Amino acid sequence: MTDIITTSTGPTSATARQGRLPGKALFGLFLAGFISILTECLPAGLLPEMSRTLHTGVSLTGQTVTIYALATALGAIPLARATATWPRKHVLQLALAMVAVTNVLTALSSDFTLTMVLRFVAGLGTGLIWPLLGGYAARLAPERRQGRAIAIALAGTPIGLALGIPLGTWLSSLGGWQLAFHASAAVTIMTMAWVLAALPNLPGQPVDARFKISHVLVIPGLRPILFTLATYMIAHNILYTYITDLLLHLGMVDHTGWVLFAFGVTSVLSVLVVGTHIDRHLRKLVVSSTLLFGASVLALGVLADAPVLVYVAVAAWGFAFGSSPSLFVGATINATGEAADVAQSITITIFSTSIAVGGLVGGLLLAGLGTASITWAALILLIVAAVTVIGGAKHAFPKNALPALSPCLGRRV
Repeated sequence: MTDIITTSTGPTSATARQGRLPGKALFGLFLAGFISILTECLPAGLLPEMSRTLHTGVSLTGQTVTIYALATALGAIPLARATATWPRKHVLQLALAMVAVTNVLTALSSDFTLTMVLRFVAGLGTGLIWPLLGGYAARLAPERRQGRAIAIALAGTPIGLALGIPLGTWLSSLGGWQLAFHASAAVTIMTMAWVLAALPNLPGQPVDARFKISHVLVIPGLRPILFTLATYMIAHNILYTYITDLLLHLGMVDHTGWVLFAFGVTSVLSVLVVGTHIDRHLRKLVVSSTLLFGASVLALGVLADAPVLVYVAVAAWGFAFGSSPSLFVGATINATGEAADVAQSITITIFSTSIAVGGLVGGLLLAGLGTASITWAALILLIVAAVTVIGGAKHAFPKNALPALSPCLGRRV
């Protein structure tokens, strides 16, 4: 659970006092986020091979991704509250251990039911990791640089999304789908070692300082942020889940690998660009991200009659999406102040639920209205998101970027 409060929790190292970001510690948080999304996406590139081992159809095996996201959504709030008083590094290490063990056991499993149970447990681990990252990074960073720290910590999410499926497919070609899960477990264990060595163990939140969810949800600005996040992420997952079908519709299915590569490259570039400006221009960046994403989808719907236009549109989509986790987490912390711990567990629930909803809605649209419908559905959602962002100038997405972070780091707000 993210927490930006309790006693004296601000940066105390010489590096922090000099205004420098704690790079090694933030890299540990980056790796934790990367492992989480990598583990979630991993089966997507391995479905044919996994289905043969598990003696199921490809579509049923695909539910190993769905149940992971569902577990994260269901577990984020109750697990975050249950571990609220624990030292932060202890929680992170427990969560990473859950992911590592379940990945190894998944590689050894040939039973579909057992595999689904293991994937659910792994998803619970991620439900502990994601709400930690933003607040942990903010507490480690010097004043006025918390936004950049959050961007670095959460950069593992878009990079994991961009690389998860290609990495899984490549490793599977070398030694079977089991190798991909063993490799993921190995990277997770290495991440645990890095976290042990590089991260300070910040305290948890006293029991008497907890906030009830019902109280947090009425904080001005939070509900528009959550609504925007939901519409934005559902739109993304409607398209990204069925990108192969979309490219087939556009006559570019043979370009799938390169199109995904373009998306990944610009996603990483987005993190680098946004990270340098998020502390001063959060609102402008959220508005720009939403509008650019919408323009990209519009281009895919009406202008994508040539491969070069598809590449440009997908690259712009990746640039818009890559930094979105940092932007929405930053907005949540900004709006909720000392209640950011509970607010971010709610945010992660919305994020994970949107992944599942996007996949479900996209599938229904494909089956009922055809491939072209997914672009228009995504565009409608993004128009709604843009209107909400632009209209949320007072509380949800104010002009002052992350003003609540600095006072939260050393005392109660």
